[in-house]
Amino acid sequence: MEDLFARPECAWITREIEQQALGHAIANVVPDHVAEVRGRRIGWIGKTRAAVKDRLTKEITYWDHRAEQLKLQEQAGKAGARLNSGEARRRADDLQGRLQKRLAELDAEAQLSTLPPAVLGGLVVLPVGLVAAMTGRPSPKAIMPADTQASAARDRAIVMEVERQLGFDPTDREFEKLGYDIESRVPGTGRLRFLEVKGRMSGAATITVTKNEILYSLNKPDDFILAIVEFLDGDQHRVLPPAALQP
Repeated sequence: MEDLFARPECAWITREIEQQALGHAIANVVPDHVAEVRGRRIGWIGKTRAAVKDRLTKEITYWDHRAEQLKLQEQAGKAGARLNSGEARRRADDLQGRLQKRLAELDAEAQLSTLPPAVLGGLVVLPVGLVAAMTGRPSPKAIMPADTQASAARDRAIVMEVERQLGFDPTDREFEKLGYDIESRVPGTGRLRFLEVKGRMSGAATITVTKNEILYSLNKPDDFILAIVEFLDGDQHRVLPPAALQP
């Protein structure tokens, strides 16, 4: 690690980098985060405020009206045994107090404040070219072509052409997300071959296979084929492994 930090390319990695990260976070990250959180919180508080006011206001109105009814009955000498106007009025006042308290709580929840961000850790991403230079190894070639729909379609077209030359009837199933790219029918038997196509530049050390592709290959071990299109210099290419595509 000391050898890495001693290189001129790493001169920007100093003890001041933490303060630079904090400054960037305060100026660029925190305001956007606060705005996002405030938007969600204000929306939730608005809905809660409306629901609280609607429910408690209806109850307050009911007990206000009930208190007036009981007061009139008491004045007419028809006082109730279970509830009187004073109790009904106290209930209305209690509900009014609950309403004011809850609205004040919601107002307090809407007052958001931010704390200074804290740096919990960091990492250094090493370019593969720098590692190669430090270890004295040659720089690796590009691992793969641009991962675009166009290049993937070209890879499938190459494999489908090979399938046709071998006498099979291939169909492109890429966009159906089945766990393979090409479904190839064996003439006269109805049997299907399932091909997953990967395109790579010559010299690539690895290819990536998804979980879905692996699971499908395990379900169809005798009929699943991993076809690799290796691109050579110029416009040349070859399909690997050639024996696997044979009938």
